[in-house]
Amino acid sequence: MRVITTRKEMQEIAFNHKQNGEKVGFVPTMGFLHEGHLTLAKKARKDNDVVVMSIFVNPLQFGPNEDFETYPRDIKRDEKLAKDAGVDYLFVPSVEEMYPTTLSIQLSVQKRVNVLCGKKREGHFDGVVTVLTKLFHLILPNKVYFGLKDAQQVAVVDSLINDFFFPIELVAVETVREDDGLAKSSRNVYLSDQERIEAVQLHKGLQMAKVAISNGEKNVNNIIMELKKHIQTTTSGKIDYIEIYQYPSLEPLNKISGKIIIALAVHFSKARLIDNLILKIN
Repeated sequence: MRVITTRKEMQEIAFNHKQNGEKVGFVPTMGFLHEGHLTLAKKARKDNDVVVMSIFVNPLQFGPNEDFETYPRDIKRDEKLAKDAGVDYLFVPSVEEMYPTTLSIQLSVQKRVNVLCGKKREGHFDGVVTVLTKLFHLILPNKVYFGLKDAQQVAVVDSLINDFFFPIELVAVETVREDDGLAKSSRNVYLSDQERIEAVQLHKGLQMAKVAISNGEKNVNNIIMELKKHIQTTTSGKIDYIEIYQYPSLEPLNKISGKIIIALAVHFSKARLIDNLILKIN
């Protein structure tokens, strides 16, 4: 595995692979890799001739109350994990390399961001699509890999690729879970022993909603109320949101139909956990 730090070298390498007719898979990350990232890399390894992973803590994604400086970083650890997962090139640019001058143009996301986590993170997804546009031009991937745990991000990237005609296939990979169903997250370590026991109820609640829908429940509010009741009676967590939308458009709906997402966020004492379920209803 080669570690690349400059735009020029990354673009030259990518161009040469494309000229040779090789398929390039790309896994964008902000580092401090966990099993979710590595699952994406392993999937990319199976699908492509060449795998590129980027590690870049993007300052444009951080709001005024989010500390860019203290975001966890451990590049030596990440290098080993990326290599073991089959990554060919690890692109690790500096902020100065990615933003050598103040931007005169910055992308702004108009849809799919005013719900779920996006409604409380103004400007976050503008930063996501801006840096991804830069990375797509440098790495020239055939496929890009994202985890469905952050289904809103997947929806926004879907818009970016379609709206700007990027010749890239978006591969959305299922959420990696613990044996008991809890979505894997670096935040899980902040749960107390009792909260860890309770946290599995998020996934169980989503599965209950799935059963209710399969049994004929089509009223959005009824499903939300039952899921809310389940979380409140089985956990000590405070519900941030429970929402149901069409997917990936994230448009509201009154009756369950088509492809939908049921998503939730719950605050425990020291951790905010998110989870979701994406269903296709005939």
